Amino acid sequence: MDQARIIRVMNIQFTKMQGAGNDFVVLDETRGLLGLTAAQYKFLGDRHFGVGADQILSVRSAPSPEFDFEYVIHNNDGGEVEHCGNGARCFVRYVRSKGLTDKRSIRVKTMNNVLMLTEGEDGRVTVDMGAPFFALADVPFEAEHAQVQDVNLWQKWRLAGMEYAPNAIESVASIGTILPMAVLSMGNPHAVMIVQDVQTAPVHEMGAWMQTHPAFPRRVNAGFMQIVSRKEIKLRVYERGAGETLACGTGACAAVVAGIRLGLLDSQVDVQTHGGVLTISWEMAEQGLGAPVMLTGPAVSVFEGEMTLPD
Repeated sequence: MDQARIIRVMNIQFTKMQGAGNDFVVLDETRGLLGLTAAQYKFLGDRHFGVGADQILSVRSAPSPEFDFEYVIHNNDGGEVEHCGNGARCFVRYVRSKGLTDKRSIRVKTMNNVLMLTEGEDGRVTVDMGAPFFALADVPFEAEHAQVQDVNLWQKWRLAGMEYAPNAIESVASIGTILPMAVLSMGNPHAVMIVQDVQTAPVHEMGAWMQTHPAFPRRVNAGFMQIVSRKEIKLRVYERGAGETLACGTGACAAVVAGIRLGLLDSQVDVQTHGGVLTISWEMAEQGLGAPVMLTGPAVSVFEGEMTLPD
């Protein structure tokens, strides 16, 4: 007689949060690591069978005395990623509301960075996202797979050949040419393209196509920016591992930084996303390219729950 496979399960408590529509499952691992697998993170993020989220955020104890916490991020495909600005705002709101700290400003360690997070009196949260990275190796970006165009003491790039994504040739070709893009890192890779209208931009087609392009060995967050004025933009972002989200904090930072470097935007910009407004500040003119990028926006708890995860 065939024996049914025994499935071990575990119960976890979670909080569902969102920042400008970018939604998260937040897990408290300050009392011990849950030891979740990539498949379990993916299950949590699944909008049909799990809780549903763009990313899963883990709150962990400080790895050393100079930090208050450690901040670990997984996409809803189960993969760990370096950075999430909207998630960072939810992080500080979470630890304060749960009584894990009474500080308004906290210092957290991520996979490859250190962040300062501050909750304001008005409830909005500001994140010091650190300085952007422009060296192509830091993105990373393989320049031999693109053509360069010098602009305002910087570069824009056109990706080479559509042979890398044959299933997307028709969709990408429909926009007439491959959009030139600014390439940079906010601790994770970004490519920013300027479009006339974000509503008609080929976000899904081109965003998906770019994920397999050899110029981006670690994939890329593809941003489509419409400039409204020097103080306002509209933005859509196709995030690696998640697809298009209602808002992307690091994507908003990357778009504003790119616009400032290209001479198109002022130092403080409101970013209109499908999920709400984010405010980005970057004082390049006063502090140079190493100036930190400041991200301000909302962070909201939606609900709490308990869920059984399959092994």
